[in-house]
Amino acid sequence: MKNPFKSLFEKYPWLKFLSNKYVLILTFFATWMIFLDNYSLLDHRLLDRQIQELEDNKNYYKEEISKDKKNIKLLNNSTQIEKYAREKYYMKKENEDIFIVEFEKDSIQKPEDN
Repeated sequence: MKNPFKSLFEKYPWLKFLSNKYVLILTFFATWMIFLDNYSLLDHRLLDRQIQELEDNKNYYKEEISKDKKNIKLLNNSTQIEKYAREKYYMKKENEDIFIVEFEKDSIQKPEDN
């Protein structure tokens, strides 16, 4: 019986290497682990991005908590409470006027289409 693939193997020597059963099994295993498995490389990349976002959020909130703790320590003084109320809530004393000055933002206005 004549091997029909012998001429192909002689013409393309790398085909003989790829037809090796160990190479085929290794290729199947690698493909399975990278793309198809529940713990695939693609899923790990997605989870790593989510972890990084959560760590960034954690750092942001830790900084905000430390700022709030400093503000709380400052607000133990009655003059600081008064200052805070005036700045944030525009509160005033009796017989006192408050003028709020707002500046327009520097922005480029788009021309209107006619």
